Amino acid sequence: MSQQRWSQRVTRNSHALELEPGVFCLEDPAAIARSLWQSAQQSPRKKRTTYGSAMAMLCFYINRAGRKLSPERQRLLTQAKHELRHLRRQHPAASAPSLATQPD
Repeated sequence: MSQQRWSQRVTRNSHALELEPGVFCLEDPAAIARSLWQSAQQSPRKKRTTYGSAMAMLCFYINRAGRKLSPERQRLLTQAKHELRHLRRQHPAASAPSLATQPD
């Protein structure tokens, strides 16, 4: 029985976001950003803002892939980060922390 890395376990069993299958394989940075944004918006279990949850998942994927990402793929995923920032500017209410998640 092979031991799973913690990052595989998080990616496979994360309850933070329900990701669209193959989201990180899409070829359009805007489509990746929209998919992550929608997943974060729909998740009742997220612990951050919509933007924070979506960006955290994207950064997690990029960081865990590390040197295995081709320069072309790295560029595409970096563009997806810029697209997420654009979505945050378009939807400022989804980027503001809710009062329910603030500590007393």
